[in-house]
Amino acid sequence: MALSRGGAVTALPSASPRRSAPPIPASPRTSRRLVVVSNRLPPIDRGKARTGGLAVALEGALSRSGGIWFGWSGAVVGDGQGGAPHIVPAGPLDYAALDLEQRDYDEYYVGFANRVLWPLFHFRADLVEFRRGDLDGYRRVNRNFAAALKPLLRPTDLIWVHDYHLVPLGQELRALGLRHPIGFFLHTPFPPAEFLKVVPNHRDMIHALCAYDLVGFQTPSDLNAFRDYVTREAGGAALSDGALRVFGRTLYAGVFPIGIDVELIASQAEAAVDSRLMRRLIDSLGHRELIIGVDRLDYSKGLLARFLAFEKLVECFPETRGCVTFMQIAPPSRSEVPEYLEIRRSLEAAAGHINGRFAEFDWTPLRYLNKSFNQRTLCGFFRASRIGLVTPLRDGMNLVAKEFVASQSAESPGVLVLSCFAGAASELREALLVNPFDTMAITEAMHRALAMPLEERRERWSAMMRTLRRNDLTAWRDGFLSCLANVAESSRMEHAGSTQ
Repeated sequence: MALSRGGAVTALPSASPRRSAPPIPASPRTSRRLVVVSNRLPPIDRGKARTGGLAVALEGALSRSGGIWFGWSGAVVGDGQGGAPHIVPAGPLDYAALDLEQRDYDEYYVGFANRVLWPLFHFRADLVEFRRGDLDGYRRVNRNFAAALKPLLRPTDLIWVHDYHLVPLGQELRALGLRHPIGFFLHTPFPPAEFLKVVPNHRDMIHALCAYDLVGFQTPSDLNAFRDYVTREAGGAALSDGALRVFGRTLYAGVFPIGIDVELIASQAEAAVDSRLMRRLIDSLGHRELIIGVDRLDYSKGLLARFLAFEKLVECFPETRGCVTFMQIAPPSRSEVPEYLEIRRSLEAAAGHINGRFAEFDWTPLRYLNKSFNQRTLCGFFRASRIGLVTPLRDGMNLVAKEFVASQSAESPGVLVLSCFAGAASELREALLVNPFDTMAITEAMHRALAMPLEERRERWSAMMRTLRRNDLTAWRDGFLSCLANVAESSRMEHAGSTQ
C-alpha cells in the first residue's frame, strides 16, 4: 500500500518547497471523526478565544470533523481517588479530562517523562535518571489512558496521539483490541540509537512506537534516526513505498514540520504596537536597540551560553554599551525537577554578574524576567526588537523563531539569530544560523545583526515569510491527517480484498 504524494511521508530536502497536503476526504465513505490525545488538555473555557497556535489548529480540526480531545486535566488527586474522565461538551467537540493520582504524577510525569525521556530526546544522556518504579508508573498511566479512552471511541474514529508522554498508548490500545487508524506526532527531537540505548527499555519503547500506523517527526534528521534504529537495531526493513516493516507489522513515518498561524501572529503584532505595555517598553528603551529571547526555563534552551554571549558582545564591542538592551523572558517550569532549580540559580547569578559589571546609572544591559506574557504582548515585543535570539542546544522545532519572524514589520524587520540545532533551522535558512555551543559565534552573529543593512534584512525576512506561509499550521495539521486518512483507507481496501 502506498500513500498519495500529497501526504509527503518521506523527507524532502530542506531547500525544496514543501507541498501542503490535501485535506481529509469529505465523502461519507472516508469521513471520520477525529480523536486527539495529549498529555495535557488546553484550558477549557468555551467563552474565551484561544491564543495558543497548537490548540487553535487541533480544535479547528475537531470542530470540522466532530470529535474528542482526551488528556490529563492538570489536577492531581490523592491515590485511589482517580476515576473516569470528566466529559465537557463544547459544540461539535467534547473534552475528556482525566485526573492524575499523586503516585501517577510523580512516576509517570515527573519521573519517567521529564527525568528520562525529556533529557534523552534532547541529547542530554548525562541528565537521565532511570528508575524502574518510574517506568512502571509511565506504563501504568498509558494503560489507564487507553482503558479510559476505549469506551469513548466509535468504530470509524481517527486517533491522533501527541508527544513523548504517550509513546506506549498506541500499543496499549492495540492490546485492548482496537484496530482504529492511530497516528503519533513527536514534538521533540528524536535521538540516534546510541542515545536511546542509555535507557534499558529502549527496544520496548521503539516496539511501542511501531504500534502506530503513522509516526510524524519535525525534521528529516529525526526521521532518519528513527528509520536507522528500526532497520539496524530492530531488524526491520524499509520498503520501496516508504513504509517500514518491523515487529510483524507495517507502519509509515514522515516529516511534518509544525508551523504557526502566520497571519494571526502578524495581526497581533501590529495590533500590539499601540498597547499600554508596548508604550512602556519603548519608553524604557529610549534610543536603544532591543535583543529579545523568549523561552521556557529549561536546560535545553542554551540560556546560560546566551547570557555569556551577550556579555562578550558588550565586552568586545564597546560601541554597543549603552546602545543595546537584552531582554530574556523565561517563565519557570517543572519546579519539581532539581535540574530546573539549578539552571534558574545559574541564570540569576549570571544576570547579576553582567549587570554588576556593565550597568550604568541610566542603563541596565540585561533584563531577566521570570514571568509569562500573553501571545499578543509577546508579538508586540518581537516587533519592537532588532534581534530575536533563539539558541537552544537542541529543540524539536521552536515556534518562537517562527513567531519572531512573523511579527516583524515589512518596512524594517529585525534579524533572527537561530541555533542550527533547532528544528526551525531546516526551514529558516535565511536566519543567521549559529552553533549554540560556540559562545563567540553567537556574539559575532548579534554584532552582525546590529550592523546589517536594511535591504539585507528585508531580503532575509521576505524569504523566511514565504516559507512560513507555505508551511503554516494548517498545512502541518491537514498534511498529517490526510496521510493518516490515506493509511486508513488503504488498510480498509486491503482488508476488503483479502476477505473476498
